[in-house]
Amino acid sequence: QVQLVESGGGLVQAGGSLRLSCAASGPAFRIFSPYVMGWFRQTPGKEREFVAAISWNAGSTYYADSVKGRFTISRDNAKNTVYLQMISLKSEDTAVYSCAAGQAPWTYAVVRTTGPYKYWGQGTQVTVSS
Repeated sequence: QVQLVESGGGLVQAGGSLRLSCAASGPAFRIFSPYVMGWFRQTPGKEREFVAAISWNAGSTYYADSVKGRFTISRDNAKNTVYLQMISLKSEDTAVYSCAAGQAPWTYAVVRTTGPYKYWGQGTQVTVSS
């Protein structure tokens, strides 16, 4: 069984920073590197929103306009882990952040949607106080 486990969420003041981690495990992830990894976020009553994605070899990334310049996605294939470094946090960044993994064509139109991602974590709460 595949598991994605997020960590690193919490309460932070506006302007602060957090680093989220997502560790992958399970038989299907014996070979982690082919998977596109993404971060999404969701607030109550709203649809899941794309945050960032990283290609299998970490050579390319995509970001939502709302986080560009403030968030950085990275991955360590040796550790089967993907990260989301968040700086200059704003109250509107408050959400449950989930990581996801899938095998999809590397185009923005595809990886910003939830459809290509086969595996999802449970999410970690990020709360930014103003």
